[in-house]
Amino acid sequence: MDVKSYMSNNLVTIDPKTKILDALDLMKEHHIHRLPVVKEGKLVGLITEGVIGRNTPSTMTSLDMHEVNYLLNKTNVEDIMEKKVITIHQDALLEEAAVMMRQHNIGVLPVVEESSKLVGIITDKDMFDAFIDVLGFYTPGVRVVVNVPEDRRGVLEEVTDLFLESEISIQQIAVYRKTGLIQVVIQLDSKDVEGVQSSLEEKGFEVGSIMYKEPQG
Repeated sequence: MDVKSYMSNNLVTIDPKTKILDALDLMKEHHIHRLPVVKEGKLVGLITEGVIGRNTPSTMTSLDMHEVNYLLNKTNVEDIMEKKVITIHQDALLEEAAVMMRQHNIGVLPVVEESSKLVGIITDKDMFDAFIDVLGFYTPGVRVVVNVPEDRRGVLEEVTDLFLESEISIQQIAVYRKTGLIQVVIQLDSKDVEGVQSSLEEKGFEVGSIMYKEPQG
């Protein structure tokens, strides 16, 4: 999957000349924690609650609240914003975005096209949504984990052929390789938990776990 499939493109952005107090009000209004800073359609920076917190007086200073608000209302976003923003292209794979976030210890990536044109934003929460979708966790049906203690050629084909013979559709499938164990997680278009488990065990497969997911709502 690519970044554009999960990025948000209904963006709230601000101008570099926006006052910090106004930026904070926007974050509060839209229940967000960061704002891309855009000038003439191009990304020029990023402002977050963390950046603001590091660059404004804390409650431990001698300033009273009116003085703090005065400073926030006089300081422009461009004076404190993060200018070296790590970005990604919308056609990049989600895996690339996840790796970049991990490497740089960040929770958001603005999505840009050529010439720094901002087209979206993707966050760690979007990554969680993608992970859940890939595994089909909210898809109704039988969800089974097959433990394969020894890797061998054709084992995945053996598992899938079993369901083909039973005329059960596979909705999602994922393979996890651990030390000494391979786990195949399969989401099936079926309600027959006992039947699926019996079919697997009859073929010599170990069922690590199995459950039926009810339709949401």
